[in-house]
Amino acid sequence: MLVILSGVSGAGKDTIKKELIKRMDNVISLPSYTSRKPRVGEKEGLQYHFITKQEFEQKIANNEFYEYDLHHENYYGTSRKLMNEKIATGKIIVKDIEVNGTENLIKLLKDKTKLITIFLRVEKEELKRRLIARGDNLSEDEIDLRLGRLDYEETKIHLYDYMIKNDDFEKTVKLIMAIIENESKI
Repeated sequence: MLVILSGVSGAGKDTIKKELIKRMDNVISLPSYTSRKPRVGEKEGLQYHFITKQEFEQKIANNEFYEYDLHHENYYGTSRKLMNEKIATGKIIVKDIEVNGTENLIKLLKDKTKLITIFLRVEKEELKRRLIARGDNLSEDEIDLRLGRLDYEETKIHLYDYMIKNDDFEKTVKLIMAIIENESKI
């Protein structure tokens, strides 16, 4: 089963994914590839596989991604090989991905594995506070770019099985755990 977490930058996708992996025995992550530089505390292969734009473009040319997108001037993509290997383990895969990637994965994988899609919604002011507090040293223009993406991403909510307002971390994690447990029984 593949559980997709989406929402704008700062919605809490990665933090929630880490918590799900910590609390649930059968849950694993599928890191995306990205051409962006690692943030403080990020480790190669844990949150992302960090490669150059040139390496990413070579992987695109070799058709190595189920989906990829240029997002905030950096590439992000889901490896075909890694996804297939993780699906074969029989574990529950949790992947955080933006809305265009979700749309592509639904089209490509809906007949190959069970997909559960969850959109994490955050109010604009809370999102701005999180982006500033995250410590990425984002400029005001970069924060505005991410906040501007919120309206676009929310037009894609119809793609998702669940929409959760992520204003209480513990409540959100418990709700997603319940969704995963219930969906894995179906």
